[in-house]
Amino acid sequence: MNLITTCWIPVICQDGKKEFIAPWQIAETDNPVIEINASRADFQGALYQFLIGLLQTCFAPEDEDEWLEYWEEIPSQEEIKEAFEKVAFAFELDNPEGAAFLQDFDLVDAETKQISALLIEAPGGNTLKNNSDHFIKRGIANQLCPSCTATALFTLQANAPSGGVGHRVSLRGGGPLTTLLLPENKDATLWQKLWLNVLNQEQMQSATAIDSLVFPWLSATRLSDKKGVITTPENTHQLQQYWGMPRRIRLSTKIEKGICDLCGHQSEPLYTEYITKNYGVNYDGAWVHPLTPYRFDINKKELPLSLKGQQGGLGYRHWLGLALQDSGNGDKASTIVQFYNEERGSDFDTHAAALWCFGYDMDNMKARCWYESHFPVFYLDAKQKNNLMEWGGEFINSAREVVKLLRTHIKEAWFRRPKEVKGDMSAIDAQFWQATEADFYKILEQLALLPGETGMAPAEIYHAWFKALEKQVFRVFEAATLESNPEDLDLKRIISAQNELRKNFYNNKTIKNLKLKATPEETEK
Repeated sequence: MNLITTCWIPVICQDGKKEFIAPWQIAETDNPVIEINASRADFQGALYQFLIGLLQTCFAPEDEDEWLEYWEEIPSQEEIKEAFEKVAFAFELDNPEGAAFLQDFDLVDAETKQISALLIEAPGGNTLKNNSDHFIKRGIANQLCPSCTATALFTLQANAPSGGVGHRVSLRGGGPLTTLLLPENKDATLWQKLWLNVLNQEQMQSATAIDSLVFPWLSATRLSDKKGVITTPENTHQLQQYWGMPRRIRLSTKIEKGICDLCGHQSEPLYTEYITKNYGVNYDGAWVHPLTPYRFDINKKELPLSLKGQQGGLGYRHWLGLALQDSGNGDKASTIVQFYNEERGSDFDTHAAALWCFGYDMDNMKARCWYESHFPVFYLDAKQKNNLMEWGGEFINSAREVVKLLRTHIKEAWFRRPKEVKGDMSAIDAQFWQATEADFYKILEQLALLPGETGMAPAEIYHAWFKALEKQVFRVFEAATLESNPEDLDLKRIISAQNELRKNFYNNKTIKNLKLKATPEETEK
């Protein structure tokens, strides 16, 4: 199967029809494609990145004027098809005689694995050997169709976690976050959703030749064993960021026909095994993938570190670093989001786009959870943006202070010796963040509309946020302590902890500053 010429990407069209398309058919206008229809959430994100990578590699606009031209009027399918077919030779999924998509060029003497091992959550070798796959079982996908196989292969190479000695992580590190811009318009086509994440050639240099500097599988792998090398941005073309290949893999065994265990479609053939070997491409150095947010060392001594999925999921506490810049810890939005904030957004309304963030929460080699969230994005002038970063950071930090108090005093209510208890309190944190999320975004939209010359946010906004924190901190405390079984209650301990929470909440320096900025008459208790 060739991934450029074959219809293999599952989509939903404007009339509701579900079908498979070739990549160039994203430019269909008679019955335009409106969404990808993948069988898994991680596959959905992967196929978006695959198509964005193709557009960036083969059809990047010369400048922002040309980008806007193709935004307002979709190019013809013939134009896209002609551009994509120039790289078709590099996108054979199964090519025993030569280069195959995201697969080692000349892999031999390798270990055979079940095809399900391409899935990031699949149990690893030691787990299978020790028979300890209790929650995520082996054999979840014994046979995969070419479409699911290609998507699984791309998903693994783009997100690869550590996989044992010499099994390298992805170019962005293990389990990176991806942040994509999406139009707020509910009628947006898939073309618009993809095109919004394509940089022009002034921002991302195009390749003069399509070779292994862009697609690393077109030549022998840059091995990273004792005699091998690391691979830095200086060793490749920057477009390889979209096509990183840290794992040495080659599809092997397949059967004639049957039902795919993931998507449920009849297929001919089906893949059942692949071979793999360690010490593939070891990406190192100052990589900054255009679709991923990074943490930059404030002292400029350490390399940029891609932001990862975190236990407890993605919420408004992450908004500042994902959508703008969190100066406190060095978190900075992805290149594509920065470019929208600084230039591209000027062609749209203030709130014309949203941010889709997704990624795995990895514990070394184990996938604990897949998370995704949507965040607001605002196009603002420089003064407005600085104001919003300052105000947003202030409100988020005040919520973090409250979370610390809440966690401490709930433990005091639960346990006689709370300082000796070592346990996971993330569920309590999550309840508070979720309870205050709607209030935060409502306030954020009000702040984004203020002129850049505004010296301080209006007192009523500070008041609204203070009241939201005040209401939810005591509500979450009571839900966590008073709604358990009666025989488990120690009312004296709970009341004591509640009184301490109340005292420390109102005496907290951050909360007191927040309250002082509100209208005095409104904040009297």
